[in-house]
Amino acid sequence: TKAGFLPSLVFLWFFILSIPAALAMDKYGRKNLVLLGLVFTLIATFIPILSFTETTCYITFILLGVGNTILQVSLNPLITNVVSGKQLSSFITGGQFIKAISSFTGPLIVGYFSLYYGSWEKSFYVYTAITSLSLVWLFFTKIEETLLEEKTASFSKIIGLLNNPNIFLSFLGILCVVGLDVGMNTVTPKLLIERVGLAKEAATYGASWYFAARTIGTVFGIFLLAKFSEKSFFKINMMVVGIALIGLFFVQEQIVILGLVSAVAFASSSIFAVIYTLAIKSQPLLTNEISGLMITGVAGGAIVPPLMGFATDAVGSQQGSITILLFCSAYLLFCSFKLNATT
Repeated sequence: TKAGFLPSLVFLWFFILSIPAALAMDKYGRKNLVLLGLVFTLIATFIPILSFTETTCYITFILLGVGNTILQVSLNPLITNVVSGKQLSSFITGGQFIKAISSFTGPLIVGYFSLYYGSWEKSFYVYTAITSLSLVWLFFTKIEETLLEEKTASFSKIIGLLNNPNIFLSFLGILCVVGLDVGMNTVTPKLLIERVGLAKEAATYGASWYFAARTIGTVFGIFLLAKFSEKSFFKINMMVVGIALIGLFFVQEQIVILGLVSAVAFASSSIFAVIYTLAIKSQPLLTNEISGLMITGVAGGAIVPPLMGFATDAVGSQQGSITILLFCSAYLLFCSFKLNATT
C-alpha cells in the first residue's frame, strides 16, 4: 500500500500546482519558472544521497512532484520562444522522446548500481548530476521571452478557459492520453499473468516492450509531425490505438499481446504533444494560462488506473481494464475530429 501511494505523491501536485505555476510564470517569466522547477528536482535527487529512510522517500517524491509540475507547465511555453509554431509539435514530441528514453533506461541504471555497488540508492548521483547540468546550462543560456499577453492572468481566468469548447476538449484529451499511458503500463504485466500464466516477476518485462515501442514512436513522431498536419496525424494514430485495444479483448498468445501493446504505445506516443499544440494554437495569446490548465490534466494518471481496478473487479478479468482504456481512446478519436486549431 505504501509503495503504491508513492506515485500518487507525484501526480497529486499536477492537480494542485499547475494553475498556480502558470500564474507565477505569467508574473516571473518562463525561464525563471523552469529554473525553479529544476531547483526543486535537484533538491529531491540530493536528499536520498544524504539520508535514505521511509520519511526521506516521501519528502523526495513530494519534491519531485512539485518540481515536475513546474517544469511541465513552464518548459513547453518556453520552447515557443525558441522555435516557430510550425515546428512546435515536433519539438515537444522530441521532449517526449527524451522522457521515454529516461523511462526505459531508469531501471537499467538502478540495476547497474544494485549489481556493482550493492546500493540502488547511489543511482541518485546520476540524476543529481544530470539535473545540475541542465540547471547550469539553462541559467547561462540567453532566451528572449516574447511578451504576447498582458499580465492579467488569474485563477478564474484560467478556469474560465474551459468555456472555450476547443480548450475543454483538449483538457479532457490530456486527462485521457495520460490515463491511457499510465493504464497501459499497468495492465500489460497483468494481461501476461492472466492469459499466458507468466509469473509476476517474468511478466514485468512486458512494460519494457511498452516503453521501447513508445520510445521508437516518439522518434517517428518527431519527423512525421514536421511533415504532416497535427490533425491528420492525430486521427490515424488514434484509429490504430482503438483497433489494437479491441484486439486485446480477444488474444491469448503472448507474442500477439505484446505486439498489440507495442502498437498502442507506438501510436499514442506523440498524442500528448499534438493535443497540447492544438490547444496553444487555438489561443496563442494565452500560452501560459493554457499550459497550466493542460498540465493539470496530467492528473489523469491518478484517475484512470483506479477506474481500471474497479472495472476489473466488476467483471472478474482484465477485460474491465481494457474497457476503460477503450473509452479513453474513443474519446481521443472523437477529439481528433472535433479539435480545431484555428478557433
